[in-house]
Amino acid sequence: MGLERTVVPLLGKQQFHIDSTSLITSFIVSFGITKALIDLISGQLADHWGRKPVLVLGWLAGLPVPFLLIFAPNWSWIIAANVFLGINQGFAWSMTVLMKIDLAGPARRGLAMGLNEFAGYGAVGLTAVVTGYIAGSAGLRPKPFYLGIGYAITGFLLSLLLARETRGHMEHESRAASEAPGPSETAEKIRFREVFAVTSWKNKTLFGACQAGLVNNLNDGIAWGIFPLFFAAHGLNVQHIGVIKAVYPFVWAGGQLVSGPLSDRWGRKGLIVGGMWVQALAHPLIALGAGVSAWATGLGGAVLLGAGTAMVYPALLAVVGDIAHPNWRARSFSIYRFWRDMGYAVGAFLAGMIGNWLGLNWAIHVAGMLTFASGTLAWLSMRETRTNGELEQTNTGVAG
Repeated sequence: MGLERTVVPLLGKQQFHIDSTSLITSFIVSFGITKALIDLISGQLADHWGRKPVLVLGWLAGLPVPFLLIFAPNWSWIIAANVFLGINQGFAWSMTVLMKIDLAGPARRGLAMGLNEFAGYGAVGLTAVVTGYIAGSAGLRPKPFYLGIGYAITGFLLSLLLARETRGHMEHESRAASEAPGPSETAEKIRFREVFAVTSWKNKTLFGACQAGLVNNLNDGIAWGIFPLFFAAHGLNVQHIGVIKAVYPFVWAGGQLVSGPLSDRWGRKGLIVGGMWVQALAHPLIALGAGVSAWATGLGGAVLLGAGTAMVYPALLAVVGDIAHPNWRARSFSIYRFWRDMGYAVGAFLAGMIGNWLGLNWAIHVAGMLTFASGTLAWLSMRETRTNGELEQTNTGVAG
């Protein structure tokens, strides 16, 4: 993902000579839809096959991605590469989340999610800045994507040789939950469509988490596709764009080392609502300040966007872990991630349409307004889950 953050939107503009913002952002739409759909089935497969086989399958799907990006003769190859990237992320990253949830237990879910997302988005940020400098000195292709070949092979080998199955930890927690007082037996019989309904809308707290996750990744989709074009239009070179694009995931990654454990101590809801509102502040700073100093306001907006996302990301994952019974937790996670990652497609589509119609600055403004509204909706619909997460998990059943 880090390989594409700086280079691919500029590739569409400068090498493939695409003028339509909607067409340039279509690679993010293909990624988001594919990842969301794969997320939806990943939990089911993890329950049937185990976590490790799905993790390895995800890395197999990632192997073709850098080669498609290097040798693409037209934009359809870039879109195809992002279909494979969506499969890779939907299986592999979903399993890293689920396996850490299995290992951490109820008391340290926020910490585990903070560590997981720190590792992932720290690598995204580092790769974004490195590829920006490589592209600035060696061109947009092929050298920036050589890193991807190493990443894909390394990820596959680590998953195949070092990762261990964690489903047994979930089964142990499930037995402990079943022995607790309350109608936990209903959770064992719940079907996928029931889990989908509970996670998506029946449980108001999970609904609040799903919509906040969608809008959060809507912002990431816009940062991925629109920001490089916006900053380039204001005169920044590819190295400077790479630095701005790296600051956002760096702050996001590092902040989760703090926000994850804080969500275990202070609770989830305040971090989620506050994080969405902090993200909302970033958009007008970037869009309105670019005329004065695109470099300074871009950096400031990236810091705010990263800080707000860091507050939100591990807390949202922990909310799902708090509420979902161990027997249907994998499916609930997959449904939450389906809605969250659909935000990539929604954000890229909206940004492309608004960018073509009203300009890139308005695409950024609309994202800010949607983010503020999402934080408000989370404030109204969610309840705190950390203080009584274990009680909800065993006693709430499927009713929410």
